[in-house]
Amino acid sequence: MKRLLLAAALLSALPMLAQGTVWHEGLDSALKEAQASHRPVVVDIWAEWCPPCQRMRQQVFPTPQAQAALKKVVAASILVEKKDRTPIPAGVAVDQKYGTQAYPTLVMLDEDGKLLRRHTGALDPAALAKFISGE
Repeated sequence: MKRLLLAAALLSALPMLAQGTVWHEGLDSALKEAQASHRPVVVDIWAEWCPPCQRMRQQVFPTPQAQAALKKVVAASILVEKKDRTPIPAGVAVDQKYGTQAYPTLVMLDEDGKLLRRHTGALDPAALAKFISGE
């Protein structure tokens, strides 16, 4: 029984373990790293109750193509609402600052936090790579 529970826990963690990208959970820390490394920031603004958001987290971000693209930027994951729709104040502030209309929304910022581009809705790995590269 213990082995079964351990196996289940490891399988549920695989999407996160597969991601080599370090995701900042706050915009301030992401911007600090962006300024220090002179890289742009990609911000994933999402909600736990959102199925397309979960698909991005589990099936897109961990892919090799997405990971290669994410190495070129500083990544930030901004949770706005929990499953029960409880708002996360720091996430709501980012949500309002960048005028998010739906989830998931990806925003690309320069190292000073200036909005470069925005995409609303889930992307596949190739489209995510194009979004990051600006194509």
